[in-house]
Amino acid sequence: MSKPLIVITGASSGIGAATARLLSAHGHPLLLLARRLDRLTALGLPETLCRQADVTDPAAVAEAVREAEALHGPVDAIVNNAGVMLLGKLADQPAAEWERMFEVNVTGLLGAIRAVLPGMVERGRGTIVNLGSVAGRKTFPDHTAYVGTKFAVHAMSENLREELAPHGVRVVTIAPGAVDTELLSHTSSESIKAGYREFTKASGMLAPESVAEAILYAYQQPQGVNIREIVLAATGQQP
Repeated sequence: MSKPLIVITGASSGIGAATARLLSAHGHPLLLLARRLDRLTALGLPETLCRQADVTDPAAVAEAVREAEALHGPVDAIVNNAGVMLLGKLADQPAAEWERMFEVNVTGLLGAIRAVLPGMVERGRGTIVNLGSVAGRKTFPDHTAYVGTKFAVHAMSENLREELAPHGVRVVTIAPGAVDTELLSHTSSESIKAGYREFTKASGMLAPESVAEAILYAYQQPQGVNIREIVLAATGQQP
């Protein structure tokens, strides 16, 4: 029996790529979305449609979903992994960096959900996995705008979960601590990046594959079981 279609945003590297490899290994056809199409195709996964799409372009995301569903049937889950982390002190950080984080991490996430949600509600099943963060539960130095986006993800996810519970659709928040991905490279301040590296050197970091395993665990529960939130971090990470 064939497995259902799963959509992953931000699938070109890090958690997104690790999740794609894991779900593909479990037999799921996939729709992978990212800005770097070459990185998606390089994964070389079977039954996988790769499309270049920025989550801030909801029309492109919706079109890719329609194309994938025509090939593999209805979307059963979406993993909203696309995100940007631009750390900085509020007094110094360019406003364009705040705007980019909210466009991708908040508005883009909502648009991606909307591309699959009507079908899930109609079918009375589906799973929405949103990548939050430990920074969606507590604050950190130089993270003011970023934690704003992640607190928003956590709040929106919980509100949406309540909204969709009567329709049989699950909403899961995955909240990792520091993960060994490219996310830090987006930050422009070299001093802030150096401080973050010192923090992770002392405390350790999660492998992207560990987060992917948490996503798979939540998804593989019976549809009547909603693992609402998973918070995970390296054992040595204190905050």
